[in-house]
Amino acid sequence: MLSKRGVKSAASQDIPWRFAPGGGNRYDPLSNPSGIISFATAENSLMHKDLHEYVDRNAVIPELAFAYRFSTMGGPRFPVAMARHLNEYFKPFSPVEADQIITASGLTAIHELVGYSLADPGEGILVSRPVYGRFELDFGNTNGLKIVYADMHGTDPFSAEAVIKYQEAFEKSAREGVTIRAVLIVNPHNPLGRCYSPEALKALTSFCQKARIHLISDEVYGLSVYDKDPKHGYDFTSVLSIDTRGLIDEDRIHIFYGLSKDFAAAGLRLGCLVTRSKLLRKAVGCNMRFHNPSGMSVAIATGILEDRKFVSWFVDLSRQRLRDTRDYTMQMLDSAGVKYQKPNAGFFLLIDLSPWLEESNSSNGHNREFILAQKMLDAGVGLHPGEEHAEEEGQFRLVFTQERHTLAEGLRRLISVLADIQLDRKRDDTSLHTAQTRISLALNGDSLSSVRTGMMVS
Repeated sequence: MLSKRGVKSAASQDIPWRFAPGGGNRYDPLSNPSGIISFATAENSLMHKDLHEYVDRNAVIPELAFAYRFSTMGGPRFPVAMARHLNEYFKPFSPVEADQIITASGLTAIHELVGYSLADPGEGILVSRPVYGRFELDFGNTNGLKIVYADMHGTDPFSAEAVIKYQEAFEKSAREGVTIRAVLIVNPHNPLGRCYSPEALKALTSFCQKARIHLISDEVYGLSVYDKDPKHGYDFTSVLSIDTRGLIDEDRIHIFYGLSKDFAAAGLRLGCLVTRSKLLRKAVGCNMRFHNPSGMSVAIATGILEDRKFVSWFVDLSRQRLRDTRDYTMQMLDSAGVKYQKPNAGFFLLIDLSPWLEESNSSNGHNREFILAQKMLDAGVGLHPGEEHAEEEGQFRLVFTQERHTLAEGLRRLISVLADIQLDRKRDDTSLHTAQTRISLALNGDSLSSVRTGMMVS
């Protein structure tokens, strides 16, 4: 009844944990207190009320917004406002021009459009691990592209030294018959919440030029940086700000940005491709008819970006709340003995729950992360197993950008599950020790009886 592609797409919906659970049973402290608290979706709920109040007071939907031309590929006004925004905050080496920006119905659409234009089915996009796992869907579902992973094995992924690992993965992929067409980074990183050093960005551009491939920098969390990385001191540096002359052909550099993260506006569904490549813009433009944004969304977003005073206030307040909420989350995790990698950007922490995984020989062939995630889900907590494709089993991304009462309840549930697992293990250990003691006593008793019997016979 369906095409081969349709059958494959339908089957993908049945892969366990492929899509975030709990969407229809969300927690609400009043109407649904037993609902699921999801730590799996990267939305900044900390700023939703402020954004709603601003839009409710200030949004203007012009009559022209109901026409195609107002919003096709972003329309005439929005790219101008976005270019001004990027030039102010991202400090580009050469100013971004409005005609270098193409806007679609979300960054997921941009991923698909750019992937379709840069690579053919079976070819690869190179990323480092851990990484946002949904890139596999964004580039693979319709385009048939492969996400190829470069493991760091202890190398700082945000330093220039990491390029060696990309080179190794590039060569390995070639030996396996998969042609790499681009390196994709997320800066600030998802899920590690850290920024790339300028030296790393320069090294990556040079590597891509030598390999004759593209560099894609997803900078959707660019303004969600709330303090300097305490270990390395890297602040956010946009690839746009790098002087790439002599490093790479500018037609090989492409930036992704949008309003979903920094502006807490995922529901507006607006994502941008920023590139100086005229050829890529033409190729993407060919298929934009399937992904043009809504005129209403473009009108609202244009109003936001044109109000530079509001943007400054909003970004500053968001950074403050992100830092405060991260600190609270770390305090709670510290109290439970949960280890994590401290971030300085983004909405999440990569936490290590490997101590709470089942013994490797007790899972009956099932993924141990899935088993732990199911225990969490049964307790009303949504964590997505394997989503970030970490190098080590047991690492989960925990999104902390939620109202404090919801975050506190979610962390309480999570910590309670971990405590129950520890308690069950202690009971098992006690039972095992008791059984071993009884066996030992029984064996010792039998031996003593045998000795006594022998003495009596003799």
